[in-house]
Amino acid sequence: MKKSHIILAMLLALPFITIAQSIELRGVVKDSLGVGLELANIIATNKAEGTLESYGITDQEGRYRLQLTKGNTYDLKISYLGLKSEITEISVGEDAEDITRDFTLRDDPNQLDDVELVYEMPVTVRGDTIVYNTDSFTNGNERKLGDVLKKLPGVEVNDDGQIEVEGKVVSKVMIEGKDFFDGDTKLATKNIPADALKKVEVLKNYNEVSQMRGLGNDQDNVAINLRLKEGKTNFWFGDVTGGLGDGEKTRYLGKAKLFYYSPKGSINIISDFNNVGQVPFTFRDYFNFTGGFRNFNQRGGTGFNVSDSGLGFLTTQNDRANDIESGFLAGNFTYAVNPKWDISGFALLSDNKTNFVNNSLNTFINQGFTQGFNQDSDQQNQLGMAKLSSVYKPNASLQFDYDLLVKKSKQTEFSDGESIVTRDGVVRNDVVDERKENEPFSINQNVNLYYTLNEDNIFAGTFQHLYQDEDPFYNAILSEEPFTAPDPNNPMNQISSIDFMPGANGLFDINQNKNIKTNKLDAKVDYYYILNKKSNLNITAGATLSRQDFDSNLFEILADGTVDDLEETEDGTVIGNEVAFNFSDLFLGLHYKVKTGIFTFTPGLTLHNYRTKSEQLGTTTEESEVTVLPDLFTVVDFAQGKSLRVNYQMTAQYTDVNNFAEGLLFNNYNSLFRGNREIENAIFHNASINYFSFSMFNFTSLFGGVNYSRRVDPIKTTGTFVGINQVASPINNTNFADETLSANARFSKRFKKWKLNLSANGSYSDLNNIINGEDRNTKNLSQTYTTSAETNLKEAPNFEIGYRYNSTNSDNGVTDRTFFTHRPFANAEWNFLNGFTLGADWSLYNYDDNDDSTEIDNMYSFLEANLYYQKPDSKWEFRIQATNLLDVDVISNNSVNDFQISNTEYFVQPRIVMFTVQYSL
Repeated sequence: MKKSHIILAMLLALPFITIAQSIELRGVVKDSLGVGLELANIIATNKAEGTLESYGITDQEGRYRLQLTKGNTYDLKISYLGLKSEITEISVGEDAEDITRDFTLRDDPNQLDDVELVYEMPVTVRGDTIVYNTDSFTNGNERKLGDVLKKLPGVEVNDDGQIEVEGKVVSKVMIEGKDFFDGDTKLATKNIPADALKKVEVLKNYNEVSQMRGLGNDQDNVAINLRLKEGKTNFWFGDVTGGLGDGEKTRYLGKAKLFYYSPKGSINIISDFNNVGQVPFTFRDYFNFTGGFRNFNQRGGTGFNVSDSGLGFLTTQNDRANDIESGFLAGNFTYAVNPKWDISGFALLSDNKTNFVNNSLNTFINQGFTQGFNQDSDQQNQLGMAKLSSVYKPNASLQFDYDLLVKKSKQTEFSDGESIVTRDGVVRNDVVDERKENEPFSINQNVNLYYTLNEDNIFAGTFQHLYQDEDPFYNAILSEEPFTAPDPNNPMNQISSIDFMPGANGLFDINQNKNIKTNKLDAKVDYYYILNKKSNLNITAGATLSRQDFDSNLFEILADGTVDDLEETEDGTVIGNEVAFNFSDLFLGLHYKVKTGIFTFTPGLTLHNYRTKSEQLGTTTEESEVTVLPDLFTVVDFAQGKSLRVNYQMTAQYTDVNNFAEGLLFNNYNSLFRGNREIENAIFHNASINYFSFSMFNFTSLFGGVNYSRRVDPIKTTGTFVGINQVASPINNTNFADETLSANARFSKRFKKWKLNLSANGSYSDLNNIINGEDRNTKNLSQTYTTSAETNLKEAPNFEIGYRYNSTNSDNGVTDRTFFTHRPFANAEWNFLNGFTLGADWSLYNYDDNDDSTEIDNMYSFLEANLYYQKPDSKWEFRIQATNLLDVDVISNNSVNDFQISNTEYFVQPRIVMFTVQYSL
């Protein structure tokens, strides 16, 4: 039997070992009329120890079941809001069998307030709100919010800190009803201390504007509100951490997480400075951090996004960096000026310095070339962001919101590279030194107005403006003239006729300036007419107006220091750009929402008038189109916690100025790009089915979905490829449509103090590209399967053990490659003596492919360990922590696309051992 099968069998057996030591208590909770009560609470307390043993919540038929350990006596409490609770005693002998017992709850005329009863229960469900008592699920080893949320039924936290509840992504985190950094869940899960939490409230079907609740489709909107323990309000709380260590150089770490909450407002301060590879706020976080800005006309059917000219830095891939130094400082506040007016805001500053060292071997398909490329890159991201928000609600009928978000960053990259190209025994060595710089700046402003004329007529207005200014600069210093193949005596191998001239020391010094300024205005007004309690009409009218100015120029620095502006190639192709690009979308939409039985239907149509205008090279090109785009959203609510979503949308996808500018541009040292003013929009058909099921009755979660997309007239990149060089351009592929099918499923079940997790993800794509003037079809298949089991015990050591398998196949008719990844993993935590905790985290990575001709050694392991000491009731914690204990120095990654196969080795950070001290306020 394979090792992977043995691991899987062990994981599947773990829950049944636990069940063998327990019995099941089951039955039905009814009211005085004999009707089963849904969402009644049953809690079992160990009578001798006074500790919570098990609990349950009844399903729609009033059924419950509990797992009880043999050999104990329990106090059983059955409760339901508005009815008199029942308390009884039950004994479970060593030889006991499963027990069936029903309960009947009756009216309690003396019960006036249920608040105390609610807070005694581990979980309480009240309509769309689930309230978790965190102490009922934690074991005392949790340090941050993310550690607590992972223990709650129906709640998941991924490796990036993103929270999911019953399969839906959480968009907002609040503390005591006040926004925490406008819903950035990663900052919350990684920084809020676990010991400050008393309750976690999950708010499903969430809409922060009271007038709008129930009008649209809020089924997938989820927020979390955190309730603090007594003594955590009106006082500062949090922790401060400092540490020193060694790992080929002196390592340091300094963190502070400070929080203050009062009825009038709140203050949150987070800082993190280290050179141990912990990136508190990544480049991806920066550009994805919307600051609470709402999606504009989400179901309108238009896809037009202004792209950014970020340098694509890899600071999110910490496991591929040779060295990382990070600094981060953030502050967030909320303040109630008066009962009608609230203001809030935040500011973020981040500075990441990263060094990457990698060696690649690239095989160019059908070209007869191979290239070795060795690179050492130093990158720096300096990021800043600030937001101010205001919510004014003078009465129940009117609300006015204003948001101002400012982003500023400075990005630099310096890389030293060596290219070794081999063809038919001929070797060409090139020096490739590159420099990239960019200082993008943007201002977002958002105004929202909500007005309720009467109970049947509601108006909503949204107005957003974006100003963005980007100035990316590129410099390449090369030892060989760009865009020539290894045999310079063969003119057919030269794919560019730019007359490059050597500079100092015979090197080619290429420079490129680029500037893109964007002004984009989105505006719409929604009118809702309430037909009855189960249906409404929504009429939407609005516009998107965008103006972009794009300028670029290419120049060389020659041997005598003079600047040579490159204006056109020898065959007359223009180099450089001066483009004005306008896009407009005037739209009118109609949606009808109706609820009948378990079904909710929301069909819609949106009429669009699109116009694009490109002014460049002394001429103007204009296009216009009128189209109707349909959409349909359907919800089937089978029962509490069980639903099906069916969604279809037709989208017109438009591109921005970057694909329209026709002058030649350098993408990098061996890639030229020119836009296409004749480019047209693509049409996307997207259909999805998603099933969500979560049961408090048996603590089982099951989520799955299938998504299909078809892109007609997709915008593709075509071009000429010779060896390692390419000149590319966008084009509409009118001959073939692209299709993608993806599916995912996740299952988890709790067995008393155990939890079993299973997940699977897969995607298949059929894509069509144009390579060297020929159509090329590429089929990609990716699959990932994960299984794990974990414990949550109060006293005994806790552990998680799991296995992940991934395969990626790409077949483009010329080459067929499949890459496999086997990854067993485990982590454990053990409390011993009086105040000591030992934790360890291990992963084994084993890469392979289906090409027997390659010798790829891709097996390596990462092991981390932490030893904590905190005297009971002490505010001080002492820790010894170690990363990369096995001292892995190189990891590998493999990829394939339409014209090359790449095998890359990355040098990673060495073993680092740190001693840290933490003080909790």
